[in-house]
Amino acid sequence: MSGYGGRRTQAERDVITVEIGYALCSAVFAAAVLFGAVAGPALLFELPDLAEKSLLRAGLALAPVVFVVRVVSVLVRLRTGAQPSHPGRTSPDS
Repeated sequence: MSGYGGRRTQAERDVITVEIGYALCSAVFAAAVLFGAVAGPALLFELPDLAEKSLLRAGLALAPVVFVVRVVSVLVRLRTGAQPSHPGRTSPDS
């Protein structure tokens, strides 16, 4: 932001928009890969009913958790990375 409490520039808003899109897309991909890895065998092979239900439930339980963790981790990294380490200084050597 251009000062404390000031308005964001268009470039800053664009960066935030791109990072949110990246967070959502990468989270969907990570959740889908995890679901496929956990529940895939139950969908591809003939397994006993208990194993099949367990794998599907585990995949359905873990996928949303991975989605949320990925989104939060990307957005927290954006927030902490956007803050200067020394406000008002132009380089770490100053």
